[in-house]
Amino acid sequence: MERDKQKNMILNDNLWGVMWKLSWPAIIAMVLYGLNTIFDAIFVGRFVGEEALAGVSLAYPLSQLPLGLGQLVGVGAGSALSIALGANDHVTQRKLLGNANYLNILFSIVYSILGIIFAVPIVKMMGGMGAALGFGADYFRVTCYGSVFWITGLAYNMIVRAEGKMGSAAIMMGSGLVVNVIANYFLIVVLGFGVKGAAWGTNIGMLVYTIVFFIYASNKNKISFDAKPFSVRRDKNVTKSIINMGVPSMIMAIMSVVQGVVVMNALSHYGTTSDIAFYGIAYRIFMFLLTPVFGLMRALQPAIGINFGAEKYDRVISSFKIFGVAATVLMAPFWAIMMINPELVLHLMLPTKDFIASDLSNFRFFTALLPVLPVIFMAMTFFPAINNSKPSAIMGIARQLVFYVPVMLIVPRYFGVSWVYKGAFLIDLVIIIWVFIMVIAEFKKLRRGEVNRVESLKV
Repeated sequence: MERDKQKNMILNDNLWGVMWKLSWPAIIAMVLYGLNTIFDAIFVGRFVGEEALAGVSLAYPLSQLPLGLGQLVGVGAGSALSIALGANDHVTQRKLLGNANYLNILFSIVYSILGIIFAVPIVKMMGGMGAALGFGADYFRVTCYGSVFWITGLAYNMIVRAEGKMGSAAIMMGSGLVVNVIANYFLIVVLGFGVKGAAWGTNIGMLVYTIVFFIYASNKNKISFDAKPFSVRRDKNVTKSIINMGVPSMIMAIMSVVQGVVVMNALSHYGTTSDIAFYGIAYRIFMFLLTPVFGLMRALQPAIGINFGAEKYDRVISSFKIFGVAATVLMAPFWAIMMINPELVLHLMLPTKDFIASDLSNFRFFTALLPVLPVIFMAMTFFPAINNSKPSAIMGIARQLVFYVPVMLIVPRYFGVSWVYKGAFLIDLVIIIWVFIMVIAEFKKLRRGEVNRVESLKV
């Protein structure tokens, strides 16, 4: 049957071939998604100014909250879908979109109301002061107006990836990016809306993601499961399953905000506006360089989930190893360029700034572990996809609360802002070693058949 073609490929084809077929469109999709934030910074930095870029940099970590809610629904529903596809559980498949819609609407209403009311104190909490506080609050407030599209657009795209339809997900991403760039140019350069224009441009791009998904899901010849895209329902067991599997991704997003709070406050208290702007562009570049890994990470999810649902545990383990090797190989050349000539990319956002030696050193520390960071992100996908979300949740919480918060609160105060970057390097080094040990232990359990069985949601 045509609609089962992708599932059968994941279950039976050579895993290197599976990795290639799933990954290249997923990587393109995530690169396109990452370009959204890069273009925002380029337009603001070039056409509004460094102080405005500092304000957007203060607000940018807060954008991880609606994206985290989208990941909660998307990863949770996507993991449940992949396992249901592998287990031929059609009852669960039919219920997923209605419950995803219910959660998307609920989260969007709550987040929008709170964000719009408390925009200024929230950005002030990030360390915002003076003009940067005003720019940051304006940017954040406008993103709250469009948060329903941030949450639903990302969640739906992840559900498409969970089918293994990476090409379709890439098309959705590409259409949103094109609209976002056009809107940014028109709103910032032509109409002079400044940081508000950057936020509205992203809102419009997210709206496109959402619309394109509904068009896709309404075509029964395209979507590979029994979908009811316009239904809204609350089924206790299904929503519980979605939340349980998606919580680690949400925790990662929340912890990213925690990281942003402590880092931005450290830079605000012990650095300058230029230090805030520099960290803002360094962080965006860092995240953009990781987007190919995020693509592989999303492609790994159906490879693991569908094989796990079909009880093919050897293929689950092999999938993790193959995708991990591919991520490191893909990352290495881009990382090498960044280490050799970081100014090449830094000048894209602040073309007139003369970066001093300490700036370049800080950037190199910040990006030094990029080739081995994929093990963390692959593990964050691996554990929920085998119905074992707890290790991912623990990793996400520990990275920020146990390591980032104390390091960023204490070390920069006594040794300067360069330790924001050096501290990040040391923290990630510890986390990489820890995650590697946890994954090896889980492999041993899988080989022994010690797994968390997935119950059908047919009630």
